[in-house]
Amino acid sequence: MTRHVVLLTALTLLMMPLPARADRGGEGMERQQGWRRGGAAAPNRVVLPPGSPQLRQIRTEAVKTAVVPEAQVVVPGRIVLDPRRVARVSLPVPGRVDQVLVQMGDTVRAGQTLLTLDSPEAETAVAECRVATASLGQATAILRRAQADLERVRDLFEHKAVARKEVLVAEADVAQAQGSQVQAEAACAQAERRLEILGIDADKPRRQVVLRAPLSGKVLEVAATAGEYRNDTTGPVVTIADLSIVLVSSDVPERDIRLVQIGETVSVELVAYPGEVFEGRVARISDTVDAKTRTVTVQAAIANPRGRLRPEMYGRIRHAHPGRTVAVVPARAVVQSAAGAFVFVAREPGVFERVMVRVEPADGERLAVLDGVRAGDQIVVDGVMLLQAGLAGGGR
Repeated sequence: MTRHVVLLTALTLLMMPLPARADRGGEGMERQQGWRRGGAAAPNRVVLPPGSPQLRQIRTEAVKTAVVPEAQVVVPGRIVLDPRRVARVSLPVPGRVDQVLVQMGDTVRAGQTLLTLDSPEAETAVAECRVATASLGQATAILRRAQADLERVRDLFEHKAVARKEVLVAEADVAQAQGSQVQAEAACAQAERRLEILGIDADKPRRQVVLRAPLSGKVLEVAATAGEYRNDTTGPVVTIADLSIVLVSSDVPERDIRLVQIGETVSVELVAYPGEVFEGRVARISDTVDAKTRTVTVQAAIANPRGRLRPEMYGRIRHAHPGRTVAVVPARAVVQSAAGAFVFVAREPGVFERVMVRVEPADGERLAVLDGVRAGDQIVVDGVMLLQAGLAGGGR
């Protein structure tokens, strides 16, 4: 009897179903984290069940279109002075600086007095001018007398009172007097011009050399102080620049210089003014290539009516050409991998598919998509790394 009970118990145990086996690989972990891969049939998909906490970290956005330039060059650049609008004023003669009437940062107008100078050459220039004026007066008087003599001799010759020789001598005297007057006029004009350059008023008791502004603009540098005696007439004592128009200079790679043309519009973004874009026009393109950097210097003129653009400001210059309408996506939505670039497309609620794309730069924050997705597709813009981790965690 006991033997039959044991056999019955053993048969009952063998007929009982076996317990379910544990999930293999990462499947258990996937369920714990709330996501799973799409399986062998859809290896590029990540599925998040409804209510998964990961869904709150994912945000999607529709792919948009924008006009992207066909070809563009983006290079660093800096603001520089236009050399045609800069004046470096030096002393015309040695002397002692009497007064400095401007300081750095002042706005001056053309012809305004910058400084005055006491110089021995001021008296010399005045004296030379007076001598030249006197010589001119003397030459004029001699000419008048010679012309009067010529008229008298001609009258006598008509009445047969003198010989023809007397007329010829009188005519020669007039010609000589005219030549002397021309020389005296030139010397007088030269002396007066020298006084004008020196800014000397010969009628004033104290004759000073006056330095005046050759153009209107801002005083960038003053290198003279009152009371000092300066012999150097080559170095500038005052530097003035017209900043109403400045240049932005950039070094364009040799391979891209074909995309830049004189007169085309460029966009300038400066570190000093984030978010602002200034417009300029290409004014100069260097005729040579830098042998070391293989670049060509390009300068664009920018209007600066408010004086906000200051020399040596740093920024970025964009040379762009008319473009085409393409799909664009935020740069953060694109993942770069060894196999290429890809994005995650939301196919349905909780289902995200990895799609390979071909992209190129559009601007600083967006990429142009040439292939892979179309306008209107919903792509993941936040939580991309989470989906990528989920895709990798499911095994390959």
